[in-house]
Amino acid sequence: MTKQTDVVVRDANVKFIPVTLRVPLKFGAETLVHITCARASVTVEGKNGKTATGAGETPLSVPWVWPSSLAYQPREDALREFTSILADEWSTFGASGHPMEVGEDFQKQTLDNVHHKFNAALSHEPMPHLAALVACSPYDIALHDAFGMLHDVPVYETYNAKFMNRDLADFLIDAQGSSDRFRGKYPQDFFVSQPPRQMPAWHLVGGKDPIAASELTGAEPKDGYPVLLRDWIKRDGLNCLKVKLRGNDMQWDYQRLVDVGLIAIDEGVDWLTTDFNCMVTEPDYVNEILDRLVLENPRVYGMILYVEQPFPYDLEANQIDVHSVSARKPLFMDESCHNWRLIRLGRSLGWTGVALKTCKTQTGALLSMCWAKAHGMTLMVQDLTNPMLAQIPHCLLAAHAGTIMGVETNAMQFYPDASLAQEKVHPGLYRRRNGQVDLSTIRGPGFGYRLNEIQ
Repeated sequence: MTKQTDVVVRDANVKFIPVTLRVPLKFGAETLVHITCARASVTVEGKNGKTATGAGETPLSVPWVWPSSLAYQPREDALREFTSILADEWSTFGASGHPMEVGEDFQKQTLDNVHHKFNAALSHEPMPHLAALVACSPYDIALHDAFGMLHDVPVYETYNAKFMNRDLADFLIDAQGSSDRFRGKYPQDFFVSQPPRQMPAWHLVGGKDPIAASELTGAEPKDGYPVLLRDWIKRDGLNCLKVKLRGNDMQWDYQRLVDVGLIAIDEGVDWLTTDFNCMVTEPDYVNEILDRLVLENPRVYGMILYVEQPFPYDLEANQIDVHSVSARKPLFMDESCHNWRLIRLGRSLGWTGVALKTCKTQTGALLSMCWAKAHGMTLMVQDLTNPMLAQIPHCLLAAHAGTIMGVETNAMQFYPDASLAQEKVHPGLYRRRNGQVDLSTIRGPGFGYRLNEIQ
């Protein structure tokens, strides 16, 4: 059966937007100073011959998607080349349906094959699957946007039986290997009943960020934006801080948590989370830090809402039993949860939460959300330092999914001027006020970008 609302992709293209960070951002063993954003446009055609074009954007964050000792530039060049190749693949894919169906079919039928051929032709180490997903995501996001544009409806109102041909049983199987739990269910059945228009915003305390005046070198930017953590907290009214840690230096990690925690207490901040960026190989590393906090700084320990992705992101190759960590604090998968199948594996190993990201495709994020919520797992929506258009689907996902606490959003820390054009139309999305982001300016079809108003 097909629906009159079904679409087929007729054209896809991409352009690359270079962005320089105002301050460096450390990812694991690497430090990021510039980034390329991929902005895709996808044109769809409906059964009546009408067409519409949607937009999608994702930062190609090389250190995050492709951690390696290989030099940065060959990895970015390969990622950009692969992203460009996908434009032709999307343009000629030919499948018809709802974006959830077309997007999932593209990943199953095309993306993996193209990725395999691409890696076979590389002269250096292969590009990881996570990088291929990120390259695919701007097109997938643009497809969802185009569908809403064609039918003149917000895309989050289309994830139901009225618009979709296939229910979730065609996409998912549960932890016991059955699809029955998802029969007759659609993504909309897992959305919160009333998506919030304001959400708490998480601020990233990067590994290179100065948190005390004594750490300033004089080389910091003098561009009108804060540099020190206390100044960010006061300016934006922050109440949630995500602390980047090293994962291979226990004393540094412990002291960093204590130092940030004491500033947070002093400034009236309630919540912390820790991000080890996949650098930890043994659960005891995390457990010892948490246990020491309980004894020496119990208030800081109590402020930690959850622990994010301490362990290597290749979950299948690193099947570490993490129950001892999640017995202490909720433990969230991020880099390792490329899709719902890996979340299923992670849950069996002791992970209790999932950090969703639109950069792994809108389609994949929604399927992961549905699987996780059906199995009682807690959700968060994490940032890939999303500027410009990328910020809007990112925040909409958090609002509809229902998270443990708001949304991480930090592009305004690292490259605020990149989003000045979008900020004029959506001021509450690109600057945090009273510790929150405001989604009330998002309206209209698709993702509600209001592109015609953005100069």
